[in-house]
Amino acid sequence: MTPPEAEGLRQIAGTPEAPPAVSVLPASRKGGLVVIPQRADFLKAASARRQGTGSFLLQARDRHDGDSVTRIGFTASKKIGNAVLRNRAKRRMREAARALLPRMGRPGWDYVLVARPEATVSRDFALLLADLESAFAAVHRERPPREPKPGADKPLAAVEGPKP
Repeated sequence: MTPPEAEGLRQIAGTPEAPPAVSVLPASRKGGLVVIPQRADFLKAASARRQGTGSFLLQARDRHDGDSVTRIGFTASKKIGNAVLRNRAKRRMREAARALLPRMGRPGWDYVLVARPEATVSRDFALLLADLESAFAAVHRERPPREPKPGADKPLAAVEGPKP
């Protein structure tokens, strides 16, 4: 039954007059970020370039696979705290990456942001953005090739010496 004051105010189904309050993104492109799908890719990034900041650790690796997609991953271990704190840390890192990755990320690279206990959750967001910006600059800075460690070119038997 319709209340008397609502008589004649019925709307016809169709296109809404205003855009919806919530936008729906395709599942494959969550906010424009392509997320690293496999653990093996996280491990490869962990063994490549890294830059620590007060808020988190940035790991970066050039995939050299000819694909121009920039991918990103987020990690928050149990050292961060309970599930609520871990999710908050990942949400904050995801938002910072969404803001800076299109401008500072390089095509064909994988990036992993690793949360730091206390800092990632409680640090001011403007400082978090500044940390990410400086970390991107640091991992992409040109470096001279590393010199081999002394004794690295010798065979193992020569380094250990004769066995008694």
